[in-house]
Amino acid sequence: MNFWTHKKLASIHNLHDVERLARRKLPRPIFGYIDHVAEDGRTQRANLSAFDEYLFLPKAFVNVSQIDLHTELYGKRYAVPFGIAPMGISALSTYQGDLVLARAAARRNLPMIMSGSSLVPMEEVAKVEGADWFQAYLPGTPEGIEALLARIQRAGFKKLVVTLDYPVPPNPDNFRRSGFTSPLEPSLRLAFDGLLRPGWLCNTFLRTLWNHGMPHFENNHAERGAPVISRQAARDFSGRRHFDWGYLDLVRRLWPDTLIVKGVLNPDDAVRAQQAGVDGIILSNHGARQLDCTISPLQVLPEIKRRVSDIPIMIDSGFRRGTDVIKALALGADFVFVGRPFNYAAAVAGQAGVEHVADLLQREIERNMALLGLTSLAQLDRSCLYQATAGEEPRSIAT
Repeated sequence: MNFWTHKKLASIHNLHDVERLARRKLPRPIFGYIDHVAEDGRTQRANLSAFDEYLFLPKAFVNVSQIDLHTELYGKRYAVPFGIAPMGISALSTYQGDLVLARAAARRNLPMIMSGSSLVPMEEVAKVEGADWFQAYLPGTPEGIEALLARIQRAGFKKLVVTLDYPVPPNPDNFRRSGFTSPLEPSLRLAFDGLLRPGWLCNTFLRTLWNHGMPHFENNHAERGAPVISRQAARDFSGRRHFDWGYLDLVRRLWPDTLIVKGVLNPDDAVRAQQAGVDGIILSNHGARQLDCTISPLQVLPEIKRRVSDIPIMIDSGFRRGTDVIKALALGADFVFVGRPFNYAAAVAGQAGVEHVADLLQREIERNMALLGLTSLAQLDRSCLYQATAGEEPRSIAT
């Protein structure tokens, strides 16, 4: 690790710090893409305030000299109860970003879900040890779905994560405000934004052009997609309005390995997904990126866990602290995925930054478990929490 990377890592004390540093490092449109929330940000505020509804009830004078954070999920023993959520175009955050995230995840023994909106071919990422999670946006036809799933399987992925709640793209007004389009449209302003970040321009964008040519959306379909910068080409976002549960049934028939669905918030949808034969559910509003005024996944977690108890229920959206992860696990989540902070960390300090942020979150969880008087994740349940409702005294939510 060189001096400058060490210096950057020394200034990152928690997951909030990397956002501040990434804002300085990334061009305005790229940071705007990662930071994007839908419309007026009410969903983002709901995600954050949901954690404030729960307070801890710690136990004192417990021997916490040994704390075990290992988590079993789909037959693999991970070092921690969290992983890296799928994030599109991360190869514009740092050079070969998808590989950076996958290699960091392998080093820290945690799962990384590769995004279907990624710029590195899935076949390259699948070569990284443990990189066997892939998130897909389904093409609009059965033939396209079958071709994409066949490619994912050939690449070697064993865990397919299908995003359900994407019939149309989100409102683009905040994207436009930051100068982001998909693909990016070449302009003087885009060039100026790049020149304002010479480190990113040389070490990420020009390095990519020199070694690999113009990045393309590589993995939305069985074939290569549009270039990431183009005035003529357009990404195909059409063809999903007609989707219904029959398409998930089709995927279940076609996919022979572990099938997980992402983007579930309604308990009835969770039950229907289980009936379709999925092997797991990720509760998510995608970090508030798509529909504004949406409920937080944490708020629906207890009811979904009550109704769907025999497959893993995972969760993402808004997790920034070890206390956030612990609260979700206490409410019944089997695993937590974290997105933006890992993307920001990659932008700031590459693979070392991602590993550093994973270490910070792991240490927060371990420290807070000790302060709670708990030594294993199996001891986390609703008896650890009090629920704080505005204007009322906190109340136990133990079952």
